[in-house]
Amino acid sequence: MNKDTRLSGVLHVLIHLGQVSEPLTSEVLAGTMGTNPAIFRRTMAGIREAGYVRSDKGHGGGWALARPLSEITLLDIYLALDRPALFAFGNRSVEPECKVERAVNTALTDTMAEAEALFVRRFGEITLDMLVPAQAAPLAVHAHRQSDGD
Repeated sequence: MNKDTRLSGVLHVLIHLGQVSEPLTSEVLAGTMGTNPAIFRRTMAGIREAGYVRSDKGHGGGWALARPLSEITLLDIYLALDRPALFAFGNRSVEPECKVERAVNTALTDTMAEAEALFVRRFGEITLDMLVPAQAAPLAVHAHRQSDGD
């Protein structure tokens, strides 16, 4: 099963945007996410609409932070991506009248709701500046890896 890596990829991009003073193109940033520019722009649309980044077209254009990393939380980005699923399993609904199935579904639903509430609370406590490594590699490292086929 494929995992949804949009949240991780967008956080990666935002932290790199916090390290530069000039806007970066969709092509450059798409490379850091291992995708193409069109998918990158589609993924970032909600982040832009929420006001965390801005994008300008034309010469000298590109993507830039609209707010400092210290003002953006993991929760902000999670919500801007329309709350990607945290869990990959769901409830069975073959026999809705079965008491065992209902008990299992209730236990799973309640537990997942509690776990999601914990994620949401913790995501709200972590700002993106807290994720910046002391010795972060420059974005050029990603461009080099892309050209090597990594």
